[in-house]
Amino acid sequence: MSAWLLPDHIADVLPSEARHLEDLRRLLLEAARRYGYELVIPPLLEHLDSLLTGTGEALELQTFKLVDQLSGRTLGLRADTTPQVARIDAHLLNRQGVTRLCYCGPVLHTRAGGVHGSREPLQFGAEIYGHAGREADLEILELALEALRSAGLDALQVDLGDVRVVDAVLQGHGLPAAQVGAIHQALAAKDMATLQTLGAGLPASVRDALLVLPALWGGVEVLEQAAQRLPTSAALHAALDDLRWLHDRLQETEAPPQISFDLADLRGYAYYTGVRFSVLGGAGLRQEVARGGRYDAVGAVFGRQRPAAGFSLDVKQLVRLVPAAPLRAAIRAPWRHDDVALRATVAALRAQGETVVCVLPGHEHEVDEFACDRELVLHAGAWVVQPRAAAS
Repeated sequence: MSAWLLPDHIADVLPSEARHLEDLRRLLLEAARRYGYELVIPPLLEHLDSLLTGTGEALELQTFKLVDQLSGRTLGLRADTTPQVARIDAHLLNRQGVTRLCYCGPVLHTRAGGVHGSREPLQFGAEIYGHAGREADLEILELALEALRSAGLDALQVDLGDVRVVDAVLQGHGLPAAQVGAIHQALAAKDMATLQTLGAGLPASVRDALLVLPALWGGVEVLEQAAQRLPTSAALHAALDDLRWLHDRLQETEAPPQISFDLADLRGYAYYTGVRFSVLGGAGLRQEVARGGRYDAVGAVFGRQRPAAGFSLDVKQLVRLVPAAPLRAAIRAPWRHDDVALRATVAALRAQGETVVCVLPGHEHEVDEFACDRELVLHAGAWVVQPRAAAS
């Protein structure tokens, strides 16, 4: 095997895509900054128990593991940044009241998300801690939409659900965690046969509700159907009321997204505790471009359980869905090591923020690597910037 071959679903990022990735990263972080979110940069690896405690089996299977030769302890390469940000909020910042944090960095997955997926996504996300009300859910949703639009995705659809709907159906029946997890998976897959098997032994009203849930998807009318067809409880009423409130607030925005509901969709990591959402974009609104929701228990394992909501997305996926910005204009300059005035002019232009590409000896006829629409020419004894003859 050639030494230069990379592992499956791991790839180098070459200049044109790297430029596009960096442009998007800056746009996304700037969108978060406008909402008051502070940037944090957690480490790529840390102790495995810190990374995985309370996050569920799905994340554990996605996490690369290795042994620290200094301590002998097992380390993990992060597969998701949210648990790390929860640790930062709980232990390092330890603030009272609301804390808003954002991040953008690579994560590693043991398996790719699809045939063309990467095992090294570039994850951008934002988290808000300290507010239990639905106002935080709305803010994080609006930030997700704003970030995606700033990146160039204008047509978006928000798919809403709430873990509390299923919790309300199963409430009071003391089911073991393994059975609840299996029910969640069957609901997400809309696997009616498995739901019938898992519901055996439960009261008829619960069995019927589990079989109704997969059909509760569509427009806002789904919420009224759920209120009529699922067992009534205060917990169910609160979840449906929050979903309707979010729907109404999003509809009031200047450019409201399409909104749908799927009350059986429980995909995602196990730490979600309330409202969850997916944002769909791309051709035909078929691709999930961001995912988030409420996860109030994510910091409990760090000794400080705080209300929390957030979202994340893969910038590498986003690159494939939005066109790259045009190349920034640049200036072409000759190379003359003994021309002090030329070198001073080039340095001054770069200090002003210009890109100046010096043509090294013997490479005068090569294609420009940048959009050089101007050039430095010697005029009346001084180096001046003029439009390039080929670009005029």
